[in-house]
Amino acid sequence: MPTMNGSSISRRRWLGTSLAAGISLPFVPSSFADTSWRIAGFRFDVTPPMGHPLCGGWITPATSVDDPLEAIGYVLLGAGAPIVVCSVDWTGVLNDAHIQWRQALAEAAGTTPDRVAIQCVHQHDAPFVCITTEKLLAETDPTLKNLDLQFFDTCLSRGRDAVKEAIAAAKPLTGIATSEAKVERIAGNRRLDIRADGKVHGMRGSASRDARLIAMPEGLIDPMLKTVAFYTEEGPVVACHYYACHPMSHYGKGAVSSDWAGLARKRLQASNPQCTQIYFNGCGGNVAAGKYNNGTPEARIELTDRMYAAMVESTKKLKPQPLKSVEWRTHEILSQPNPTYDEAGMLAVVRDAKARASDRIRAAMRIGYLRRFSEKKPVILSSLRLDGVSVLHLPAECFVEYQLRAQSMAPGRFVATAAYGDGGMWYVPTKVAFPLGGYEVSVSNCAPSVDEDFTNGMAALLG
Repeated sequence: MPTMNGSSISRRRWLGTSLAAGISLPFVPSSFADTSWRIAGFRFDVTPPMGHPLCGGWITPATSVDDPLEAIGYVLLGAGAPIVVCSVDWTGVLNDAHIQWRQALAEAAGTTPDRVAIQCVHQHDAPFVCITTEKLLAETDPTLKNLDLQFFDTCLSRGRDAVKEAIAAAKPLTGIATSEAKVERIAGNRRLDIRADGKVHGMRGSASRDARLIAMPEGLIDPMLKTVAFYTEEGPVVACHYYACHPMSHYGKGAVSSDWAGLARKRLQASNPQCTQIYFNGCGGNVAAGKYNNGTPEARIELTDRMYAAMVESTKKLKPQPLKSVEWRTHEILSQPNPTYDEAGMLAVVRDAKARASDRIRAAMRIGYLRRFSEKKPVILSSLRLDGVSVLHLPAECFVEYQLRAQSMAPGRFVATAAYGDGGMWYVPTKVAFPLGGYEVSVSNCAPSVDEDFTNGMAALLG
């Protein structure tokens, strides 16, 4: 695919200015040359109504709101058809729900759905939505709920309006900057308890009070928060932050929250009101905060403080450079389903009134992916290439190995990864992880061949 170039850009001197809360961000001088690219941030509310299912419907539904949920993104114009990238404070958006969301924002932007990336942050006191699941539950047992379809349509309507307003307010995009900072005492791999039988046993999840598991090392993680910022002549307009870890401190009591990842983002937004701050969860499928989080309200504050500190540190390091090329790439995959699942078996679970609600709803979600596969509806991987920068948009709950693998594929590029896009596959373990078992493998909707599908897809996007 050819690179979409704007007007020629001469070398300029870049300046800095002081912002609120003592954070310094570089500015682009007003003498900067014209460019054909334009950009604008947008945001809209996606807080569920009271009584709405949270985390798919197997924890306490919404009874209160600790802090509202947002969908935040940007529209980039001038690099061919418009590009829309959006991060949502939801657990996940699966299959047809993800397709419909991309279609809605594409229509608003005047582009095609393959040029829209919808990624979730994956907080658990938030919606986890699958239209197929909701319809199956309605046909089988109306007391089970996954999604309020009217609320979902309302969110799409808000999204359309937000994108249209952003396009009307878009400003010339003149430069980008990248930086990174180490995140202290949040992430730890949760698949370290491998015993003599070669299997994963105890899991150090989002929160833990098991002294034996807490004492284990962090294990394989990506400790770096990466930032990609976009600049106009007036200064930074959009800053995207990427970090790989399950973003929960505590959950399950009905209090809707964007949790520590969202709270840190909101604090940074308050300190930098002129710039749209967006948080993307990287490949954190096997990474969580359990080593450093005991699940108390106090721990949420501590995790928020640590993430905010990393965001501030990364922001301070930003040094904008002239932007010379913009390119959007996509790669389609349709990974084989988990061979242990079949629709008849899953339907039996959905219809079993004696089964746990969580098992019935998960079985319905598995049917959603099985039907998607049979209907040959591909999952889209995408990348936004900006000079020497590649931002990957991947589906589902990828293991951190994929993020590290992507970085090793392009050692000369700055690679930032957003996972938790289309969640139909649920967990995406690596090929070597499948024989080890463990929770993630037991609930993955895909077969071990997904490793090859992902690796080939990332190679195509980064090549």
